[in-house]
Amino acid sequence: MRQWLYCLAAVGMFAVPQAGFTQSAKTGDYSRDDVVNFLIEQADFGQSRAVCMGTKSECAAKTKPKGFDMLLTFDLDSARLSEAAEKNLDVISDALIDGRLKAAKFRVEGHTDARGGDKYNMTLSTERAVAVVRYLEKKKVPADRLQAVGFGKSAPRTSNPFDSENRRVELKLSTE
Repeated sequence: MRQWLYCLAAVGMFAVPQAGFTQSAKTGDYSRDDVVNFLIEQADFGQSRAVCMGTKSECAAKTKPKGFDMLLTFDLDSARLSEAAEKNLDVISDALIDGRLKAAKFRVEGHTDARGGDKYNMTLSTERAVAVVRYLEKKKVPADRLQAVGFGKSAPRTSNPFDSENRRVELKLSTE
């Protein structure tokens, strides 16, 4: 079974700083090296093995990787990337093709808020993930390292299912 590490989170309309990454991520002002170093630090690429002694929730809290926002934006009811999102993806794509990450594969997960029906949101979330994958492929990230998946409104980021922060795309790193 593959173990997916949560490494990058892309928030739909608004950026929410995450713990553990520089404040520059809040404005989208990060470099390729910032992203590569962050991913290497979080993934460890199998270099260390550990066993957590404790309850399931204690172990999850100890091993949960830090994240940062990529500031990807979408218009409401749209899978079209904004100019700002494309600029941020330019930096991300440079990082993903960096030789230090050549063994890494990524899953691009699209999400929506709770507006709209299940079928519509599933389609829209998939279209958002595909839009990001296509853009990354256009920037020379190999297609065999990317997988687009839509989750609709099934995995909200916040407790308010209608919150715009739930309209997002997340990039997850697999070390297998």
